[in-house]
Amino acid sequence: MGGFGITEPDDLRFVTDIVLIKQICTDVTVAFDDAAVADFFDDQIDVGRHPENFGRIWIHTHPGNSACPSQVDVETFARVFGNCDWAVMFILARNGATYAELKRPDRSKAEKLSVGIDFKPEFPACDQSAWEAEYLDCVQEAPLPPLWSLAEWLEEEFLYAEQWPVMPL
Repeated sequence: MGGFGITEPDDLRFVTDIVLIKQICTDVTVAFDDAAVADFFDDQIDVGRHPENFGRIWIHTHPGNSACPSQVDVETFARVFGNCDWAVMFILARNGATYAELKRPDRSKAEKLSVGIDFKPEFPACDQSAWEAEYLDCVQEAPLPPLWSLAEWLEEEFLYAEQWPVMPL
């Protein structure tokens, strides 16, 4: 699943909240609803935030133990955030591993960032029931499509060849 990090105006790298966007997720993919992204940006502008406070830190999860970005992550980050004066891709893996990088158009390589997660202070977004309601409202889970159809495979005729002799038991 994925969303955007919300920051305070005076500390753009300190995320104080994470907002989920309506999305369809499989075990290994996420697709944001375009209209929901546009509505999110409109809502954030309406409450007085600037894009650098809500639209530059892309946060998403990985289903396994690796937080390293996939090729799809790298391509998506470049395509979606490539024209921003700066953007961060943050990944959280299932086991708690993290990865973050800062990309600026004036630099050819991204800058890897160290990440700290502080669960000690109370904050409005740590309300478990509110977080679960947001998740249920925004994240639609979808199964992965099969790589091959069992029905098609079963319809195929097995061809036995003489070079594959039957071995006695």
